[in-house]
Amino acid sequence: MPHILIRHKVADFKKWKPLYDAHLPMRQNAGLKQVYLGRNVANPSEVVILFEGSDLERAKAFAASDDLKRAMQEAGVLGPPDATFLTAE
Repeated sequence: MPHILIRHKVADFKKWKPLYDAHLPMRQNAGLKQVYLGRNVANPSEVVILFEGSDLERAKAFAASDDLKRAMQEAGVLGPPDATFLTAE
């Protein structure tokens, strides 16, 4: 199963989190399951999320989707996320 590690900064975590939670059905449709969500201790505006995916190509398509870009903009994500696609060895 592929994993995706996401890091991005948000303007206001308290605004971002409910909008992130509301986007759950879209992540589920992409075959993604949240494994971990946390914040950088040194910089609390930096969010780190680890997802497990059922299909790497579906996950990549979701990451590049206009829907996700709109949702991130609305939630106050600052700049493009740093996304790393991982495979188990």
